[in-house]
Amino acid sequence: MKIAIFYFSGTGNTEKVAKAYKQYFEEQGNGCELFPLPQKEQVDLTQYDLVGFGYPIHSFNAPQIVLKFAKSLPKPKKGDKRVTMAFIFKSSGEPVKMSRVSSLKLKKILKRRGVYVANEYQYVMPYNMIFRHTDHTAYRMWETAKKLIPLDCADILNGVERHEKKMPFGGFLAWILRCEHWGAHVIGVGYRATKNCVGCGICANNCPAGNIKMKNGKPKFGGNCYICARCSFHCPKDSIRIGLLNGWRVNGAYSFKDGDPNEKNGHENYCKKAYARYFKEAEERINSAAETADKQS
Repeated sequence: MKIAIFYFSGTGNTEKVAKAYKQYFEEQGNGCELFPLPQKEQVDLTQYDLVGFGYPIHSFNAPQIVLKFAKSLPKPKKGDKRVTMAFIFKSSGEPVKMSRVSSLKLKKILKRRGVYVANEYQYVMPYNMIFRHTDHTAYRMWETAKKLIPLDCADILNGVERHEKKMPFGGFLAWILRCEHWGAHVIGVGYRATKNCVGCGICANNCPAGNIKMKNGKPKFGGNCYICARCSFHCPKDSIRIGLLNGWRVNGAYSFKDGDPNEKNGHENYCKKAYARYFKEAEERINSAAETADKQS
Protein backbone atom coordinates (compact mmCIF):
# COMPACT_ATOMS: atom_id res chain seq x y z
CA MET A 1 0.00 0.00 0.00
CA LYS A 2 1.18 3.51 -0.83
CA ILE A 3 0.43 6.12 1.83
CA ALA A 4 0.85 9.91 1.97
CA ILE A 5 0.65 11.95 5.16
CA PHE A 6 0.19 15.72 4.96
CA TYR A 7 0.71 17.48 8.25
CA PHE A 8 1.28 20.85 9.84
CA SER A 9 3.32 21.09 13.01
CA GLY A 10 3.86 24.36 14.83
CA THR A 11 6.54 23.34 17.30
CA GLY A 12 7.07 19.64 16.65
CA ASN A 13 4.37 17.65 18.47
CA THR A 14 2.34 16.76 15.40
CA GLU A 15 5.52 16.02 13.48
CA LYS A 16 6.53 13.47 16.13
CA VAL A 17 3.17 11.76 15.68
CA ALA A 18 3.45 11.85 11.88
CA LYS A 19 6.88 10.20 12.01
CA ALA A 20 5.56 7.52 14.36
CA TYR A 21 2.75 6.78 11.88
CA LYS A 22 5.27 6.53 9.05
CA GLN A 23 7.46 4.17 11.06
CA TYR A 24 4.59 1.82 11.83
CA PHE A 25 3.24 1.78 8.28
CA GLU A 26 6.69 1.01 6.88
CA GLU A 27 7.29 -1.73 9.44
CA GLN A 28 4.14 -3.36 8.08
CA GLY A 29 5.55 -3.32 4.56
CA ASN A 30 3.84 -0.20 3.24
CA GLY A 31 5.35 2.80 1.50
CA CYS A 32 4.75 6.06 3.34
CA GLU A 33 5.71 9.63 2.40
CA LEU A 34 5.52 12.63 4.72
CA PHE A 35 4.59 16.06 3.36
CA PRO A 36 4.99 18.90 5.88
CA LEU A 37 2.78 21.91 5.21
CA PRO A 38 2.92 24.32 3.53
CA GLN A 39 3.40 22.41 0.27
CA LYS A 40 4.54 24.49 -2.68
CA GLU A 41 3.85 21.85 -5.31
CA GLN A 42 0.52 20.19 -6.11
CA VAL A 43 0.32 16.55 -5.04
CA ASP A 44 -1.81 14.05 -6.94
CA LEU A 45 -3.78 12.09 -4.33
CA THR A 46 -4.78 9.48 -6.88
CA GLN A 47 -1.21 8.16 -6.70
CA TYR A 48 -1.87 6.94 -3.16
CA ASP A 49 -4.04 4.20 -1.71
CA LEU A 50 -4.41 6.02 1.60
CA VAL A 51 -3.96 9.63 2.70
CA GLY A 52 -3.49 11.08 6.18
CA PHE A 53 -3.90 14.62 7.49
CA GLY A 54 -2.32 15.72 10.77
CA TYR A 55 -2.49 18.99 12.70
CA PRO A 56 -2.43 20.61 16.13
CA ILE A 57 -5.84 21.81 17.28
CA HIS A 58 -6.09 25.61 17.21
CA SER A 59 -9.12 27.00 19.08
CA PHE A 60 -10.96 23.71 18.46
CA ASN A 61 -10.36 23.92 14.72
CA ALA A 62 -7.83 22.76 12.17
CA PRO A 63 -5.21 25.49 11.57
CA GLN A 64 -5.85 27.84 8.69
CA ILE A 65 -2.85 26.48 6.78
CA VAL A 66 -4.39 22.98 6.79
CA LEU A 67 -7.75 24.21 5.52
CA LYS A 68 -6.00 26.20 2.78
CA PHE A 69 -4.13 23.10 1.67
CA ALA A 70 -7.32 21.04 1.60
CA LYS A 71 -9.02 23.69 -0.54
CA SER A 72 -6.07 23.59 -2.95
CA LEU A 73 -6.70 19.92 -3.72
CA PRO A 74 -8.47 19.44 -7.07
CA LYS A 75 -12.11 18.39 -7.12
CA PRO A 76 -12.98 15.19 -8.99
CA LYS A 77 -13.84 15.56 -12.64
CA LYS A 78 -17.45 15.09 -13.59
CA GLY A 79 -18.34 11.41 -13.62
CA ASP A 80 -15.29 10.40 -11.57
CA LYS A 81 -16.68 8.28 -8.70
CA ARG A 82 -13.28 7.37 -7.29
CA VAL A 83 -12.94 7.86 -3.53
CA THR A 84 -9.65 8.45 -1.72
CA MET A 85 -9.62 6.83 1.72
CA ALA A 86 -8.18 9.01 4.46
CA PHE A 87 -7.51 9.37 8.17
CA ILE A 88 -6.96 12.36 10.47
CA PHE A 89 -4.79 12.64 13.56
CA LYS A 90 -4.66 15.65 15.87
CA SER A 91 -2.50 16.78 18.75
CA SER A 92 -3.80 18.93 21.57
CA GLY A 93 -2.69 20.12 24.98
CA GLU A 94 -5.89 19.00 26.64
CA PRO A 95 -8.25 16.04 26.04
CA VAL A 96 -11.56 17.90 26.23
CA LYS A 97 -14.64 16.72 24.34
CA MET A 98 -14.90 20.00 22.45
CA SER A 99 -11.85 18.92 20.43
CA ARG A 100 -14.13 16.56 18.50
CA VAL A 101 -15.41 19.45 16.38
CA SER A 102 -11.96 20.50 15.17
CA SER A 103 -12.12 18.40 12.01
CA LEU A 104 -15.65 19.26 10.87
CA LYS A 105 -14.64 21.97 8.40
CA LEU A 106 -11.68 19.96 7.11
CA LYS A 107 -13.81 16.87 6.49
CA LYS A 108 -16.40 18.94 4.63
CA ILE A 109 -13.71 20.38 2.34
CA LEU A 110 -12.17 16.94 1.75
CA LYS A 111 -15.53 15.35 0.97
CA ARG A 112 -16.01 17.80 -1.92
CA ARG A 113 -12.67 16.61 -3.27
CA GLY A 114 -13.56 12.94 -3.22
CA VAL A 115 -11.75 12.19 0.06
CA TYR A 116 -13.52 10.03 2.67
CA VAL A 117 -12.20 10.25 6.23
CA ALA A 118 -12.68 6.81 7.78
CA ASN A 119 -10.55 7.22 10.91
CA GLU A 120 -9.87 10.04 13.33
CA TYR A 121 -7.62 10.16 16.39
CA GLN A 122 -6.42 12.65 18.97
CA TYR A 123 -3.22 12.54 21.03
CA VAL A 124 -2.56 14.70 24.05
CA MET A 125 0.82 16.38 23.77
CA PRO A 126 2.45 19.11 25.90
CA TYR A 127 1.46 22.73 25.44
CA ASN A 128 3.60 25.12 23.42
CA MET A 129 1.37 27.95 24.58
CA ILE A 130 -0.73 28.72 27.70
CA PHE A 131 1.67 27.09 30.20
CA ARG A 132 4.59 24.67 30.27
CA HIS A 133 3.90 21.09 31.31
CA THR A 134 6.33 19.39 33.67
CA ASP A 135 8.91 17.03 32.19
CA HIS A 136 7.15 14.04 33.76
CA THR A 137 3.78 15.02 32.27
CA ALA A 138 5.27 15.63 28.82
CA TYR A 139 7.05 12.26 29.02
CA ARG A 140 3.85 10.50 30.03
CA MET A 141 1.91 12.12 27.19
CA TRP A 142 4.39 11.02 24.54
CA GLU A 143 4.83 7.51 25.97
CA THR A 144 1.05 7.08 25.91
CA ALA A 145 0.84 8.34 22.33
CA LYS A 146 3.60 5.94 21.23
CA LYS A 147 1.58 3.02 22.58
CA LEU A 148 -1.71 4.20 21.04
CA ILE A 149 -0.36 4.98 17.57
CA PRO A 150 0.35 1.33 16.57
CA LEU A 151 -3.18 0.37 17.65
CA ASP A 152 -4.68 3.21 15.63
CA CYS A 153 -2.54 2.48 12.59
CA ALA A 154 -3.56 -1.17 12.76
CA ASP A 155 -7.21 -0.13 12.67
CA ILE A 156 -6.52 2.05 9.64
CA LEU A 157 -4.76 -0.73 7.74
CA ASN A 158 -7.41 -3.29 8.69
CA GLY A 159 -10.31 -1.10 7.57
CA VAL A 160 -11.73 -0.65 11.08
CA GLU A 161 -13.35 2.79 10.99
CA ARG A 162 -13.13 5.12 13.98
CA HIS A 163 -15.20 8.31 13.96
CA GLU A 164 -15.50 11.08 16.53
CA LYS A 165 -18.80 11.27 18.41
CA LYS A 166 -21.00 14.15 17.34
CA MET A 167 -21.57 17.13 19.62
CA PRO A 168 -24.73 19.23 19.83
CA PHE A 169 -24.18 22.49 17.94
CA GLY A 170 -20.61 21.35 17.27
CA GLY A 171 -20.48 22.84 13.78
CA PHE A 172 -21.80 26.18 15.01
CA LEU A 173 -19.30 26.30 17.87
CA ALA A 174 -16.42 25.48 15.55
CA TRP A 175 -17.57 28.18 13.13
CA ILE A 176 -17.57 30.82 15.88
CA LEU A 177 -14.12 29.80 17.14
CA ARG A 178 -12.63 30.03 13.64
CA CYS A 179 -12.47 33.74 14.36
CA GLU A 180 -8.94 32.84 15.47
CA HIS A 181 -7.93 32.61 11.81
CA TRP A 182 -8.43 36.31 11.10
CA GLY A 183 -7.63 37.26 14.69
CA ALA A 184 -4.21 35.64 14.29
CA HIS A 185 -3.33 38.09 11.54
CA VAL A 186 -4.14 40.99 13.85
CA ILE A 187 -2.37 39.54 16.89
CA GLY A 188 0.72 38.61 14.88
CA VAL A 189 1.37 42.23 13.92
CA GLY A 190 1.95 42.92 17.61
CA TYR A 191 4.83 40.44 17.92
CA ARG A 192 8.14 42.02 18.93
CA ALA A 193 11.74 41.01 19.60
CA THR A 194 13.43 42.31 22.76
CA LYS A 195 16.97 43.63 23.06
CA ASN A 196 18.07 40.03 23.80
CA CYS A 197 17.59 39.20 20.11
CA VAL A 198 20.91 38.33 18.42
CA GLY A 199 19.54 38.42 14.87
CA CYS A 200 20.10 34.72 14.23
CA GLY A 201 17.12 34.55 11.86
CA ILE A 202 15.83 31.21 13.13
CA CYS A 203 12.35 32.66 13.53
CA ALA A 204 12.24 34.01 9.98
CA ASN A 205 13.64 30.82 8.45
CA ASN A 206 11.15 28.61 10.31
CA CYS A 207 7.98 30.68 9.94
CA PRO A 208 5.47 28.55 7.96
CA ALA A 209 3.58 31.64 6.81
CA GLY A 210 6.66 33.56 5.65
CA ASN A 211 5.41 36.27 7.98
CA ILE A 212 8.79 37.24 9.45
CA LYS A 213 11.42 39.28 7.61
CA MET A 214 14.83 40.24 8.92
CA LYS A 215 15.48 43.97 8.78
CA ASN A 216 18.63 45.56 10.16
CA GLY A 217 19.40 42.32 11.98
CA LYS A 218 16.02 42.15 13.74
CA PRO A 219 12.80 40.26 12.92
CA LYS A 220 9.84 42.24 11.62
CA PHE A 221 6.40 40.66 11.87
CA GLY A 222 3.69 41.05 9.24
CA GLY A 223 -0.04 40.42 9.10
CA ASN A 224 -0.10 36.79 7.94
CA CYS A 225 0.54 35.04 11.26
CA TYR A 226 -0.94 31.63 12.14
CA ILE A 227 -0.02 32.06 15.86
CA CYS A 228 1.57 28.60 15.76
CA ALA A 229 4.17 29.81 18.33
CA ARG A 230 7.06 28.32 16.36
CA CYS A 231 9.02 31.59 16.41
CA SER A 232 8.77 32.25 20.16
CA PHE A 233 8.96 28.60 21.21
CA HIS A 234 12.26 27.99 19.42
CA CYS A 235 13.91 31.35 20.01
CA PRO A 236 17.33 30.53 21.55
CA LYS A 237 17.31 33.79 23.52
CA ASP A 238 13.60 33.77 24.51
CA SER A 239 13.42 37.23 23.01
CA ILE A 240 10.12 37.16 21.11
CA ARG A 241 7.04 38.65 22.75
CA ILE A 242 3.80 37.45 21.18
CA GLY A 243 1.54 40.45 21.59
CA LEU A 244 -1.81 39.87 23.29
CA LEU A 245 -0.88 36.24 23.93
CA ASN A 246 2.41 36.97 25.66
CA GLY A 247 1.08 35.85 29.04
CA TRP A 248 0.73 32.37 27.53
CA ARG A 249 4.22 32.30 26.00
CA VAL A 250 6.20 29.06 26.42
CA ASN A 251 9.85 28.92 25.31
CA GLY A 252 12.08 25.95 24.66
CA ALA A 253 11.55 22.44 23.34
CA TYR A 254 10.54 19.58 25.64
CA SER A 255 13.11 16.84 26.16
CA PHE A 256 10.41 14.16 26.52
CA LYS A 257 12.65 12.54 29.10
CA ASP A 258 11.06 11.54 32.39
CA GLY A 259 11.25 13.95 35.28
CA ASP A 260 10.16 14.25 38.90
CA PRO A 261 6.51 13.08 39.16
CA ASN A 262 6.09 15.34 42.19
CA GLU A 263 7.19 18.50 40.37
CA LYS A 264 4.60 21.27 40.49
CA ASN A 265 3.95 23.95 37.92
CA GLY A 266 0.96 25.72 39.41
CA HIS A 267 -1.54 24.16 37.00
CA GLU A 268 -2.13 20.77 38.61
CA ASN A 269 -5.91 21.24 38.68
CA TYR A 270 -6.24 22.45 35.08
CA CYS A 271 -8.53 20.02 33.19
CA LYS A 272 -7.63 17.49 35.89
CA LYS A 273 -10.61 15.23 35.27
CA ALA A 274 -10.15 15.33 31.50
CA TYR A 275 -6.49 14.31 31.75
CA ALA A 276 -7.33 11.54 34.21
CA ARG A 277 -10.04 10.22 31.88
CA TYR A 278 -7.72 10.33 28.85
CA PHE A 279 -4.91 8.40 30.52
CA LYS A 280 -7.34 5.89 32.06
CA GLU A 281 -9.08 5.15 28.76
CA ALA A 282 -5.74 4.96 26.96
CA GLU A 283 -4.33 2.53 29.52
CA GLU A 284 -7.44 0.34 29.28
CA ARG A 285 -7.19 0.20 25.51
CA ILE A 286 -3.46 -0.53 25.55
CA ASN A 287 -3.88 -3.30 28.15
CA SER A 288 -6.81 -4.81 26.28
CA ALA A 289 -4.79 -4.95 23.06
CA ALA A 290 -1.89 -6.58 24.93
CA GLU A 291 -4.18 -9.22 26.43
CA THR A 292 -5.67 -9.99 23.02
CA ALA A 293 -2.20 -10.34 21.52
CA ASP A 294 -1.15 -12.72 24.34
CA LYS A 295 -4.17 -14.94 23.72
CA GLN A 296 -3.45 -15.08 20.00
CA SER A 297 0.24 -15.94 20.48
